[in-house]
Amino acid sequence: MISQTIARRYAQALLSLGQEDGNFAQYGEDLAQFTKVMQIPELAESLSNPIYPKAVRRKVLDQVLAKMGLSKIATNFLGLLQDKGRISHVGAINDRYQQLVDEVNNIKRATVTAAGPLSKAIQDKIKATLEEMTGKSIVLTAVANPDIIGGVVAQVGDLTLDGSVKTQLKNLKESLIKG
Repeated sequence: MISQTIARRYAQALLSLGQEDGNFAQYGEDLAQFTKVMQIPELAESLSNPIYPKAVRRKVLDQVLAKMGLSKIATNFLGLLQDKGRISHVGAINDRYQQLVDEVNNIKRATVTAAGPLSKAIQDKIKATLEEMTGKSIVLTAVANPDIIGGVVAQVGDLTLDGSVKTQLKNLKESLIKG
């Protein structure tokens, strides 16, 4: 819970800076790029473990950032996270920041699960339907899961539309048991 609070505050602060100067998309790319680099266990350990002196951890961060060539604001932001002992939360901050950028751009992310691969035409039709339902642009991710037997399950944020055969069979079974 604390991590989510930290992520929300720092992501909102960076987004505010980005909206002021119009570079919020660039800052999101920089943050995502650094988050990928932080998935290297040795680097994450060397930047976040308090067993290493703060000055050493900051020097390591500065060297990594210099090689990455990120924007000045993103570099300063990541330095602030390091100085405040929040660098280990960069993944959660990145996730929240990307959600905020999607909100600013009126984008919703959707996952569609089907029993097998979906053709491009079907994905486009599902995407258009979801865009009509939500009134937002949809970024669609298709997933194959043979356990649903047939049909599709679409999830957009908190909304789940379940048209799978598995769910229909389950509902039929419950109806028959109830009489």
